Amino acid sequence: MAPDPLQSSELILASASPHRKVLLDNAGLRFLVEAARIDERSVETSLADSGATPADLALVLATTKAEDVSARHPRAFVIGCDQTLSLEGELLHKAADMDEARRKLLRLSGRTHRLDSAVVVARNGQTLWSHIEPVTMTMRELTPAAVGRYLAEAGAAALTSVGAYQIEGPGIRLFERIDGDYFAIIGLPLLPLLAALRDLGALDD
Repeated sequence: MAPDPLQSSELILASASPHRKVLLDNAGLRFLVEAARIDERSVETSLADSGATPADLALVLATTKAEDVSARHPRAFVIGCDQTLSLEGELLHKAADMDEARRKLLRLSGRTHRLDSAVVVARNGQTLWSHIEPVTMTMRELTPAAVGRYLAEAGAAALTSVGAYQIEGPGIRLFERIDGDYFAIIGLPLLPLLAALRDLGALDD
């Protein structure tokens, strides 16, 4: 096996999400990106009868991603992330197309749903730290016409979000109230992660 080219102080983001990459870029972190090689639906299926909550699933997926990449780069600090959306305890997934996105937004209209954003730091194939940040989000009452206008404006970007919205863009207009961390909604709880990286010696003050 070829030697790992990474130095012990380097970071890897185990996610192909452009939103998470932007968060870490904007925070001034130097890191590499390597998406985990896991089947998320298989992981979810394995937990189906276990009584796991959507928050549990987010943490298991984030852990699996971080440890998968860490096994290939044991000297690096690897950041794994995942996010689940649930409505009254029911887990919802990303929309496959615009019709499904429209149906999802109309279902969320006027109701409060929950996002659970999990982040994990692994090294040497083992988890060193983990955190789950819950956020509750209440949409205003939306008409089919309003949803149609939003999706026409958002375009395919709506399909990249589990809720078919992006609050950093026009999706913020869909909401009446948000209780929780902004960064967790975008993709990962940034402030707890930065504190953990400092504590682990992976990030200077």
